[in-house]
Amino acid sequence: MKVVVIGGTGLIGSKLVSRLRDQGHEVVVAAPSTGIDILTGEGLDAAMAGTDTVVDLSNSPSFEDAAVMDFFRTAGRNVLGAEAKANVGHHVALSVVGTQKLTDSGYFRAKIAQEELIRNAGIPYTIIHSTQFFEFLPGIIKSATDGDTVRLAPALVQPIASDDVADAVARIAVQAPANDTVEISGPERERLSDLAQRFLSITQDPRKVISDVHARYFGAELKTNTLVPEGNAWQGAMNFERWVEQSEFARSAPRA
Repeated sequence: MKVVVIGGTGLIGSKLVSRLRDQGHEVVVAAPSTGIDILTGEGLDAAMAGTDTVVDLSNSPSFEDAAVMDFFRTAGRNVLGAEAKANVGHHVALSVVGTQKLTDSGYFRAKIAQEELIRNAGIPYTIIHSTQFFEFLPGIIKSATDGDTVRLAPALVQPIASDDVADAVARIAVQAPANDTVEISGPERERLSDLAQRFLSITQDPRKVISDVHARYFGAELKTNTLVPEGNAWQGAMNFERWVEQSEFARSAPRA
């Protein structure tokens, strides 16, 4: 099977490429550094020739409202257009659990637009909604920091390790299209504010977390269940403690 991985040099992409190649698949790594640009369309047609599945792991370099919307709309049209010309049989996209509930956020409005493009393209697809990655926790904390305090909502989260995400995406990429959304998550639920405080304590960071139901998450207020799966999600095996134990990044997370 030939698989094009858009964003194949990133956190999930690099792990996915290794897994698919280990399984014997032909993998094209699509990134500007490999001569494939999803915003200009450069290299897309050549990459898509003979492709069975495209996995889109791309993300906007800017979270500013207009910029992120332009990124996902432009990239989506270019990628899906090239797929249609090449008769690609499966489009897989990685998105976020709770996206449809986060319309106050410019970033998530852009993700909604991306998903609408996929559903309307006429190409068989699977949209994967993932919970937050453990690896994103330091960035979430930084975005909520004001001086020595971190203000986060007590909403539930069920974070997942990037290795488990890569395993799930690798499995889905070689299956038949679901023509639907599937959910993946980590094994344990915890309040976001509590998880952040645990992380800061483990990394000996002196900042203190304030639990605030009105604290915004990338521009949107959270309800209790906004960020956790609604149904029966596929669950990764790695919990927070195991991730911390094996993650040098977690132990040496930079402070804001």
